[in-house]
Amino acid sequence: MRPILHILALLLVSGLALADDASLRRCRQLTDPAQRLSCYDAIAVAAPAPPKPERGPEGFGLDRQAPKEDLAEIESSIVGDFKGWTPNKMIRLANGQVWQIADGSTGYIGSGNTKVKIRRGLLGAYFLQFEASNRSPRVRRVQ
Repeated sequence: MRPILHILALLLVSGLALADDASLRRCRQLTDPAQRLSCYDAIAVAAPAPPKPERGPEGFGLDRQAPKEDLAEIESSIVGDFKGWTPNKMIRLANGQVWQIADGSTGYIGSGNTKVKIRRGLLGAYFLQFEASNRSPRVRRVQ
């Protein structure tokens, strides 16, 4: 069996496990295949709601699609010496957040306690702006 069929079978089984027993029993009693299938399709499967990200600066970057009233950017700094960035480099900010360079860019800053802004871009992207540079690599929050 192909891997995608395994996944679909698991999703179907897990979804049916969440459905209520009375509805399943009612569908099992139907003999007409079309009616039986329609009965199973009509069962509402209750999936748990995903956890909502924190609001405000603490949750900035953890959300995938932010409501319009959310922050457009945050400000912080990189504590200590910061030489620059390379692809996939992790950058810890003074506020405790950790961001990873998400594009293939590299850059040299060579300053201490560098002030930064992380601003929201289009389609869920985030960009790291350095006070000492006009370059803004794309980043993703990892912590």
